[in-house]
Amino acid sequence: MSAGDNSGPAARRRAVASGRESARPEATGGGATPPETAARESTSPAKPPTGAGRLWRRADEAAGGLAADLVLYALSTAFAAVTAATSTLLPHRAWGSVAAVGYLVATVAVLGQLLVRRRRPDSPLAGVTGRAVLVALTWAGTALLPLVWQAVERAGGRLDRAQEEVVVVEHAGARLLEHGTPYLGRDAIAALPVDERLLGYTPYQPGMAIFGLPRAVAGDAWWTDARVWFAVGTAAALVGAVLLLRRPPRSTAPEPSVALPAGALVRAVQLATVLPVCALTLATGGDDLPVLALCLLALACAARDRYLGAGLAVGLAAALKLFAWPVMLVLLVHAVVRSRPQPGRPARWSVGPQFAVAALGLPVLALVPAQLVDSAALVENVLRFPLGDGLVTSPAQSPFPGYLIAQALPGGRGIATALLVGAGLLIAVVLVRRPPRTAASVALFCGYGLLTAILLMPATRFGYLLYPVAFLAWAPALRTPDPRPTSGTAATALATAS
Repeated sequence: MSAGDNSGPAARRRAVASGRESARPEATGGGATPPETAARESTSPAKPPTGAGRLWRRADEAAGGLAADLVLYALSTAFAAVTAATSTLLPHRAWGSVAAVGYLVATVAVLGQLLVRRRRPDSPLAGVTGRAVLVALTWAGTALLPLVWQAVERAGGRLDRAQEEVVVVEHAGARLLEHGTPYLGRDAIAALPVDERLLGYTPYQPGMAIFGLPRAVAGDAWWTDARVWFAVGTAAALVGAVLLLRRPPRSTAPEPSVALPAGALVRAVQLATVLPVCALTLATGGDDLPVLALCLLALACAARDRYLGAGLAVGLAAALKLFAWPVMLVLLVHAVVRSRPQPGRPARWSVGPQFAVAALGLPVLALVPAQLVDSAALVENVLRFPLGDGLVTSPAQSPFPGYLIAQALPGGRGIATALLVGAGLLIAVVLVRRPPRTAASVALFCGYGLLTAILLMPATRFGYLLYPVAFLAWAPALRTPDPRPTSGTAATALATAS
């Protein structure tokens, strides 16, 4: 190589150094963010996984994702069969007897896909399309079919074909239609027979009563069952989220993007629908699934820079159940961060207010009628009962650490509550010091945060785990494509990294 050759490694290093030098902020005013700092704060999710993450990704992508599918459906078959044989809850046993067949069929189908893949690796039957179709069919067979079957039998007079929350939501809908509030006051609940007082409580936000309106208006029929409308709301929100994530982000659409796992979205939908904790919950109770699906839709909107849509979606979820409020708060912090100036992009100050008005406005508007009609009843149902200060205690008694501490130690409930509050404060500090800069990081934040809360709550349920599992599973599908630099300088690369 001659001394005048400008194409060698030394020349390239000089060009990069020159680009860095030209990117330094001027010494006037407050100064722009140095590009090195911008690089550290970049929203780019393109860092390769290491350690446990690499092992998980290998397992997830083995045989094009089919190996993990086979394990999931096989284990789900066993879980459903055991549930059908041993559960003490009759709606759960009824679900298991139908879902076991659906999961078994899915297991056999995956074996067929593996055979097809071995002979024709490029066949769509064994690719992402085939896996997605199988997820949809499996959800229909393990969640929707048992749901409709139980709804039909319940409409025919069977009283053991729904969990208590279905009855509670339907009663709330009837009270909303008749009195303008879904809640009974403490005195009215006390006047009920002792064994009916639990059903007198409605520990949800006022919006949940909407799912009980069909039965209040049209009477007892299979299609007026609240679970049917839970399923409709869940499906609509998930379809919206999938359609959004299949589109490129508006701000980076012209740019080439980092290759993400081809089946990331399929895996995300799979773990929010056919995972037994999700399918069982929808078929027998169901009130958590539309809340979860709306939160996932909000995350998808944020991943595609649609913050008004994100606010509306998470606001609707927060108008249904308090579980959506932590997600709303994390998304609010994320929206504020995204509204600030970014390297190579001006400030978008409208992002934060747009999100905040929609996300906070909807649940507040939902609370207004109940507050005006009977504010004491609202407090009794939404606050006092969940905190253990109602006339009856919550039946949520899964043996997680918080519950075990509350039951086994003197003053255990106070200890568990203190641990929960301490964990919440720690999470809040981390949220302020290292705010999430991408929708994927919001999902991870919500997943780990809710998992911690569920484990430490003095009264909780195994079914609540569907929230953290789904949020963590959706993080890879929410990753924003990473724009590549359009020029050779390091300054341009840093400017486009966010």
